[in-house]
Amino acid sequence: MKVGIVGTGHVGSTAAYALVLHGMVSELVLVDNNPALAAAHATDILHATPFARPVRVYAGDYAVLSGCEIVILAAGAGQLPGESRMQLLARNAAVFKAIVPQVMRHVSNPILLVATNPLDVMTQVATRLSGLPSTRVLGSGTILDTARFRSLLGEFCGISPDSVHAYVLGEHGDSEVLVWSDATVAGMPLADFAARRGRPLTTDVMARIDDDVRRAAYRIIAGKGATYFGIGAALARIARCILFDERAVVTACTMTAEVEGIADVALSLPVVIGRDGIRMQLQPPLDEQEKEALFRSASIIKQHVSGIGY
Repeated sequence: MKVGIVGTGHVGSTAAYALVLHGMVSELVLVDNNPALAAAHATDILHATPFARPVRVYAGDYAVLSGCEIVILAAGAGQLPGESRMQLLARNAAVFKAIVPQVMRHVSNPILLVATNPLDVMTQVATRLSGLPSTRVLGSGTILDTARFRSLLGEFCGISPDSVHAYVLGEHGDSEVLVWSDATVAGMPLADFAARRGRPLTTDVMARIDDDVRRAAYRIIAGKGATYFGIGAALARIARCILFDERAVVTACTMTAEVEGIADVALSLPVVIGRDGIRMQLQPPLDEQEKEALFRSASIIKQHVSGIGY
């Protein structure tokens, strides 16, 4: 199983490291506009393989991507402190115009996994530039936001986050929608479970968790300049769904025919991911307030996409 990563900054290199440590691939190739950086990361990660599993890890130009089943697109400008993901749009759309045709020139029918912000817009850009079916182009989307949401709910309720079923939908960014109405534990509404634990899910608690999820990236960037551990692990998780045909349900970004009246927009919904990419896209039940929030989120993405002609 061969995977390629284009862009070996913080996110790309961390995703590469996660893939190798989990033993998901037999061959990993790195490409960057700074060849020395890609080569250095490849060598460093290769030296970690004796502590994990044998993997061929090397760097090169776009030609080394030939034969890849998945190509992770992590190239682009990083998000600056105080900068919204949407402010990155113009710079990173230009980057994709350069790199996506190069990838498609050397790789036959890959699955493209987008990690570059603004994630939803860049996923739509990659879909248009690649000419691939939308089922084969997906972004990490709100998989990390969902993980943050579940981890905070698990901490509040005093249980493992794996036992919490809750989603974050829409934009991977400021307008994302935390779905409280459909959150469950052990088949019961989250609020009921929390009450049984003696931890009432008050408006103040919900507001604090919402802020901690929605503002997490900004706080991490303010503290250390970039986010990469969480998203690196998330990209490896999605890759595993594909490589092992897991058919797992995660919140990831892909083109959506229509959501809350907005047509042809890339955003995150729960999707079933397997060997061929997106097998099914789901729209969970929402209350009226969440429907309105998802409409606003889709509208924001659509507006920015329209502004650059995609």
